[in-house]
Amino acid sequence: MILLASLLVSACGHKQTPAPVPPPPSLSPPKEKPGPTPASPGTTNEEDKFDIPADAKPIFEQTGTASWYGAPYHNRRGSNGEVYDMNAMTAAHLTLPLGSIVRVTNLKTGKSALVRITDRGPFVEGRIVDLSLAAAKAIDVYLPGTAKVRLEVLQAPVALDTGGRWAVQIGSFTGQKAAAETAVHLQQRYQTAKVIKFVSPVGDWWVRVRVLDDDRQRAIALAHETETPEGSVFLVRLD
Repeated sequence: MILLASLLVSACGHKQTPAPVPPPPSLSPPKEKPGPTPASPGTTNEEDKFDIPADAKPIFEQTGTASWYGAPYHNRRGSNGEVYDMNAMTAAHLTLPLGSIVRVTNLKTGKSALVRITDRGPFVEGRIVDLSLAAAKAIDVYLPGTAKVRLEVLQAPVALDTGGRWAVQIGSFTGQKAAAETAVHLQQRYQTAKVIKFVSPVGDWWVRVRVLDDDRQRAIALAHETETPEGSVFLVRLD
């Protein structure tokens, strides 16, 4: 992205002395470099980087509501450790392994796009995927804000139904006091769990409970047992 410094080299440093040089030999016209392959309807050229076979069969499908997120999360670190770029083809999902490649199709318009799961969310009841701004624009979710979609997992770095590091996330809380009280209550109730509270980029507070050994079944049981007067309870995979 930084392309400016090299432009100054020829304008400073050693002064060059003109010298006669023979004319260059004639050259064949340079071959034109092929331009980018036109994208199929409803796709973007960035999707070519995912290297998914055209006949890839989904290994998991889900239907539900998609939303999108941009600023103020843009340029902040996501759940996979990368800095979130709202202009890249990425998405957030609560439980799919980070790094999974999924196809998301807007069921109303028929437009679809491939995205990589890099973050966790959406932490809103009834939604299954949070698209980046670029992905939301690609499948017509940007303007309406939400849309009913079909999500198809085409590739995953690890098994979907075994393993993983699991936790429960609770929120959001409008104030730190309510989050702190919930965290204290849960730590006293589940003494083998690790409970933290943290503030999100938009200023609301969350509580996350990591159960013993990050075990999935323990996390599922805790999610079912937990009630909160403010916010909602979400099962989330950390890896």
